[in-house]
Parts: sequence; C-alpha cells; structure tokens
Amino acid sequence: MRKDFAPVAARVNAKINIGLQIVRKRDDGYHDLQTVFYPTDFFTDDLRISPCDEEVRFVLDSGEDLGDSENNLCVKAFRLLQKDFGISGVEIFLRKGIPTGAGLGGGSADAAFTLKLLADIFQLPVTEEKLEEYALQLGSDVPFFLRNQPVYATGRGEVMTPIELDLSSYRLKIVKPDIHVSTKEAYAGIVPMESNIFLPNVLQQDIRTWRDLVVNDFEASVFAKHPELREIKEGFYRDGALYASMSGSGSAVFGIFRQ
Repeated sequence: MRKDFAPVAARVNAKINIGLQIVRKRDDGYHDLQTVFYPTDFFTDDLRISPCDEEVRFVLDSGEDLGDSENNLCVKAFRLLQKDFGISGVEIFLRKGIPTGAGLGGGSADAAFTLKLLADIFQLPVTEEKLEEYALQLGSDVPFFLRNQPVYATGRGEVMTPIELDLSSYRLKIVKPDIHVSTKEAYAGIVPMESNIFLPNVLQQDIRTWRDLVVNDFEASVFAKHPELREIKEGFYRDGALYASMSGSGSAVFGIFRQ
C-alpha cells in the first residue's frame, strides 16, 4: 500500500521513572517490576515521515542514509505494520535530542510515535488496543508512549494503570553524563525483593516525603560502579531539589525543584 501524503512530523518526548522496584525474577528470564512512568519534554526527538519512492528509507540526524537501519526501532515499527497492512513508500527522518543509554526511553518513544504516525497516514483500521499490541512487540515500555500519561507500571512494565500525578508546577532538571550503563550490568547487581510500598499512594503524599520512601533499586549497584552519578544526585539535593533519582537503569539523573 503506497500513498501520496504530506510530510507529517512529531516532537517525541521522553519519560522518567519515579521509583523503580525489582520485585522478582520470572521464569522467562525477565523481571517483574513496579515503577511510575512520567512523560517529560525536557529532552525531545524530532520525527518526520515523508513519502518516498523506496519501500522504506531511514535517515538519522545528518540527513545521510544509513546502510543497515533494520535494527532501528522506527524501522522495526514500520516492518510490523508493513507485514499486516502492506504499507510502503516512506522516509523516516529522526533527529535525536533524547540521550541514548539514559533510562529516558528515547528509542521506545521513537518507535511508539512511528506507529502512531504510520497508522494515521495510512488510515489503518487498528484500535488503540491493537496498536499497543504492536508496541509491546518492540519493547516493554513502548506502549507507554502511545498513552503518554502518568501510569503505574507492573509486570515487565507493560501492565499500566493510569494515575493522577501532575508535576507541572515544579521544575524538572535532568543530567545525562557521558556514562553508559548497560541493562545487563544494572540487573547484575539487583537482588529482587517484594516491596511494602505502593507507589501510587506514596506519590500522593507531599513531594518532600518521597526522598525517604521512593527508591530506584538500581541505584545501589550502579552508584557503586559510577560514583559520579551519586554525586549528581547529591548535588541536586544540595541545590534544593525536593526529590532526585536516577531514571530507569541510568545513567540520567533527575531532580524536581520548586519553580
């Protein structure tokens, strides 16, 4: 299915994890977790889809074609929809602003926005639920970016319950140092443990109480290997942050401040 259409663009946002508890290792090798995904536009990517005379072309940042782009999540998103609907003839242009390897979900967000744009461009007969099924094939947190509202996430991160959480009256700052923390490295230092903290309830309390109650289980082992990350977090608190944490498995660290 080819279609003439005007180029369509989107500003792709990131997310932060507020609290992240690893509660058990599953038989399938994954881990069950509890976290809150919160969308943020502190960093953004620019995504544009345009018609082209090739099946699919992926262009990153500089405008140069990439030789092997099939592993990019945007192209994988295209392939999922192409398989079921035969779509074709698109150029996917991506300008990165969300740091990679940061725990901010940039690649997942790009994939989700690609799915949404392609579904709209080709007017595909897919429900929101079906689009989330496609998204889950690309990654556990990809469906979150289809909703793009604060959620309490369990399972691998794909079981999402909307929650009331509005941080718009606060100022968010995120620092991504030149440190890469692999997911494998982060999980290697984790001992899964059930938690008696129910995050949605705790996050309704005064934000100043979060510091003692809302934890990211990855911090202990990751900070031990990369003390610079602990210093960033402590620096946020010295500067007056009401709450600070590493996001996901790192290496981005965020602080929430009064305006």
